[in-house]
Amino acid sequence: MIDELPANVEPSKLVKYAFGQENRRSLLDRYFDSREPVTPDNAWRHVYHLLMWIDPTIGLAHCYESDKCQPGRPWYGRSLAFHIWLSKQFEISPRELNEKIDILFTWAASDLTAFAASQREKYARNAEDQRKVYLPEDLPLPGEDPEFLDLVDQYLRPWFREAPDLATLRALASSVRAYVGQENKRKNLVGEGFEDTLAAILHRIPGVASSYNIMVRPVLHDIPGFYPPRGQDKAQQVDLALVRKSDNHRSLITCKWSFRTDREKQFPNEHAAYTDLQSVNKPFDYVLLTNEFDPARLASVCERTREVHPLFKTVVHVNPAGPLVAYAAPGPDRSKGGMARSKMYISSGRIEGLDGWLARLAAGGEVTG
Repeated sequence: MIDELPANVEPSKLVKYAFGQENRRSLLDRYFDSREPVTPDNAWRHVYHLLMWIDPTIGLAHCYESDKCQPGRPWYGRSLAFHIWLSKQFEISPRELNEKIDILFTWAASDLTAFAASQREKYARNAEDQRKVYLPEDLPLPGEDPEFLDLVDQYLRPWFREAPDLATLRALASSVRAYVGQENKRKNLVGEGFEDTLAAILHRIPGVASSYNIMVRPVLHDIPGFYPPRGQDKAQQVDLALVRKSDNHRSLITCKWSFRTDREKQFPNEHAAYTDLQSVNKPFDYVLLTNEFDPARLASVCERTREVHPLFKTVVHVNPAGPLVAYAAPGPDRSKGGMARSKMYISSGRIEGLDGWLARLAAGGEVTG
């Protein structure tokens, strides 16, 4: 956590620390040490407690791109259905859901905010020293934002018994700017945070931890059975890898909370690069772990092939019940196309839940479906 960092850390680097790998893992340890033991059945709940968040533009749990979830569009109704379903799973009201999710981001942001607040007084003193030579000029103070102050006055003045002092308003403006800036860090935190969260879960399920070596973001040639890159080629990095201790069977796992069409097109290239650098004549499993809700994208990754074989040996969703609830929401008829295909793949087990996948790992079974 931030207050545990070396005293000489530059403020400009604190964002990287707060949202970086070391602090993420510290926060994950803090979270799991305070919760019930991880099991295959409750693993998805932990993932959503840590990483699911509220889309502030609609006030609902984020399950799809924000621009497609605005009121009046089909995914707003589906987001409503998912939000209500998730609230019921956690046995709380829909208005309370925000208190139970987004823990990893909230804690990381809190670390950074606390430090930023401690720095404001220091910055004010430095500014005062440098401003003295320009007295008696009436200069704006650090943190002043006239447009922001006008907005506060416009919307909140009728509710004030007395006007807030300027120092309070400057602190408010700084806090709002920090909040907006932190939200921009969410993408990176959800990306690697998803990998770290899944690794933490795997390590905490005894049957998995005892049977597999769990590797987070290894370069490909650190995994048994792969060559280093050739010539000046960049080393391939794998999101997550499982190497079974009994026979060195390898599962290379790409972890994507969600993926747009352009990222989907990269999956075959990724698999081809892994295949090209194999140093042993033994198969490996290519596995996708995701929380994607788009039905066409989910169906597409299930259907992609390489040399007539499925590209992904296993497609694992955090909880397929979530997309099914969203797809069942009132709205336009989607009985055909991607939605029908995705529902078929969930029903058949081609899209597998995190619980089932972890249960097979814990039982010592094959990683593949």
